[in-house]
Amino acid sequence: MLWTIIVVLFVLWILGFSFNFGGNLIHTLLVIALVVFIVQFLT
Repeated sequence: MLWTIIVVLFVLWILGFSFNFGGNLIHTLLVIALVVFIVQFLT
């Protein structure tokens, strides 16, 4: 489930760079997903 969320956010992040979609919101969500991934990886 976590991998699916990370992949979806990564795709949206790439689309955000390509088409200026989502603005700063998608970058914030990507950082949150990265932090959750790191915490889960360490535990």
